[in-house]
Amino acid sequence: MLHSKNVDRAVFLPTMILFGVVSVILITGGPAVQQLMNALLSFVTSKYEWLYISIYVINFVFFIVLIFSKYGKIRFGKADPGKDYSSFQWGSMVFATAIDASILMLSATDPLQYLQHPAFGAKPLSADAFAYANVVGQFNWGPMAWMMFATATIAIAYTMYVKKIPVRRLSTVIPILRGDQFYKKVLRQFIDFLVVFGIMGGIGSSIGMEIPVIARVLSIIVGIKDTIYLKLFLFFILLILFSLTVYAGLNKGIKKLSAWHIYLAIIFLAIVLLVGPTKYLIGSEGHSLELMGQHFAALSFNKANAGTNGFAQHQTLFYWGWWLAYMPVMGLFIARISHGKTIRQVVIGMMTYGVGGCLSFYAVLGGYALWLQQSGTLNIVHILNTQGQAAVQAALITTLPMNKLMLIIFCVSCFIFLATTISSSAFIVSSFTSLDLSNGRQPSRWNRMAWVIVFIIFSLGIVVVGGFETVQAICTVAGFPLIFVCGLLLFSIYQSVTGREEMAKVKVPNYLPVVNLRPLQKIMINHHLLHNISQDDF
Repeated sequence: MLHSKNVDRAVFLPTMILFGVVSVILITGGPAVQQLMNALLSFVTSKYEWLYISIYVINFVFFIVLIFSKYGKIRFGKADPGKDYSSFQWGSMVFATAIDASILMLSATDPLQYLQHPAFGAKPLSADAFAYANVVGQFNWGPMAWMMFATATIAIAYTMYVKKIPVRRLSTVIPILRGDQFYKKVLRQFIDFLVVFGIMGGIGSSIGMEIPVIARVLSIIVGIKDTIYLKLFLFFILLILFSLTVYAGLNKGIKKLSAWHIYLAIIFLAIVLLVGPTKYLIGSEGHSLELMGQHFAALSFNKANAGTNGFAQHQTLFYWGWWLAYMPVMGLFIARISHGKTIRQVVIGMMTYGVGGCLSFYAVLGGYALWLQQSGTLNIVHILNTQGQAAVQAALITTLPMNKLMLIIFCVSCFIFLATTISSSAFIVSSFTSLDLSNGRQPSRWNRMAWVIVFIIFSLGIVVVGGFETVQAICTVAGFPLIFVCGLLLFSIYQSVTGREEMAKVKVPNYLPVVNLRPLQKIMINHHLLHNISQDDF
């Protein structure tokens, strides 16, 4: 049956079993699982913080240099306006797929956390604390974060559209792992396992974080108790929505859902901006961006000087693990929709749609939450400390005009956010476990649907375990091994765009005195041979 559905049993079955085993452990483990994850989080962040910081700084500098170099003009296949996605379609799919409903919650609650644990030596709840409250959060969703998605995207797109090599797995795009040697086969399988491990952490954490928020908001709208049965009902609704989207496929399902999501997000933010303290929100965002620019170097090296508890540094490591966990699956997805675009267009597009979209949420929702606290309209910090993040979101929305309608828009937006992220992830994992996807063929619907069900069960396990700290631990730990994958991908991109990979394959002909050649002479010979210079002309 698996072969008839174009499914690669060697990858599908072990991966499916892995998801199943971890899901059972989460559902049945209880507090012991939570304690284990927190212990792992403490160990990784205390011992290997420097690795997270190093890979993000190196990755950011690498792509800044790349897009402004001559290699930024490299195009991923010949542009075809009839088949390629427009800039808006591409941007909406990138943003809606990469950023799930977490941005709706965290953009409002993060500034309140930093208000109590301010960066750069400010006193809690002081004027300086209000000024800095949005800075670290926006940095964690800003340029350095989005550049992490560019790593896998550029490596995969170059392999697919320039080298014309089909890509179903991330290990395919790493040249130094190609070959029939046993150790290379083992390394390729290990890389692919790490990709699945990252997907588990990213997707499961997203749903595990957002379902409790949606349940709390829905309980206010409908007037029913927020219980585990309401959460199970939401999982059932998500299962139906994900199934319909994945069944429809990339163009009919995910593309349309992404466009609806962007329009709904714009409407939601516009209403908050217009009916809220518009002048305050615009002014405070301008000041936040100015402060982020001033402290960008310190933030990049995770030196926010946040006092003894190091709250800001801890949050940044959590986000760095989260972005790393999503890096492979988002790279595989964005590469598939980037045919006809250049390296420069793809990276700058991420910076435009991705960074711009994230900063907009922090500017509006985060700024509005800070205004409620600073103006004395609502003690929203007290709500966060006593009732949690879900209560903050509900309380914030109820202060708006037409709050019932706004709560409904919020819930629908969350569902669409989740649907685009999880559906595209299921699409990519089903591609990962397919045998043949040549000539534009898509994974079988059976394969896609199987992954939707698995994601739902795994996410349910995280909700059962509960606690935002558990979500943070899973994200950070899942992203850690992908630091090394990111390093390999950067080296692969460098080899590919500069021609070093092809140069290494060239064998100097017998008619040249190779024994006495110096290294520089060998490089010159390889350069001429790559450009098909004849023997006589040479």
